[in-house]
Amino acid sequence: MEMKLKYVGAKPNVSGRGVSFNQSKPDRYTFLNAAVELLEALSFEPTEDKKIYLYNVEGKERSGSELITLLKKHCANPEEAFANLQEKTNALIEKYTNRVKENDTISTDERRAWLGNIEIMRDYYLQYITNESAYQCSLNALADKIHRSHIEEVTVPLGRNHGLVLSHLVDVLRDHKPPYDATLSIEAKDGESFGKLDMNRAAPLNL
Repeated sequence: MEMKLKYVGAKPNVSGRGVSFNQSKPDRYTFLNAAVELLEALSFEPTEDKKIYLYNVEGKERSGSELITLLKKHCANPEEAFANLQEKTNALIEKYTNRVKENDTISTDERRAWLGNIEIMRDYYLQYITNESAYQCSLNALADKIHRSHIEEVTVPLGRNHGLVLSHLVDVLRDHKPPYDATLSIEAKDGESFGKLDMNRAAPLNL
């Protein structure tokens, strides 16, 4: 199956009455363009300057195919990151289906409708999981670049989701090998807001 990246929407909540969408869990495709912009901006050979100021991020909207090309360029193991997407979708649908089948509080008609709604959303789930896998791949690639180049700080203008990408990157850096005790702060300069990701120091390993 050929992988495609495209916007699909927030995570669906499926029931016997229909489908709603959890806006607190947005489609990760929303953040992919900003993540790839940061990957491209940080593509340089290690230098003595460990504090990076990205004042001129590109601001270009890329197509899904362009995003795939750049992710394959930057991700360490893109084949692994994008493997088994159909199997992951099947496993998720099976989990939801089993929950409904084991639910003794609903009627036969509601159960039938619920199961039907889950199946209707199969392609939606597949795209949601694909976008999520691609975004996680981009965050891991950012963490690897920061480690290889020994970057201590990254400062970038807020907007276009760059700040949100940095906030998601904090957790990835904490789980990185070696881990980083990273923090994100907001600063204002000349009327513009910037996000500053401070790697601080490598967090101690739990041996």
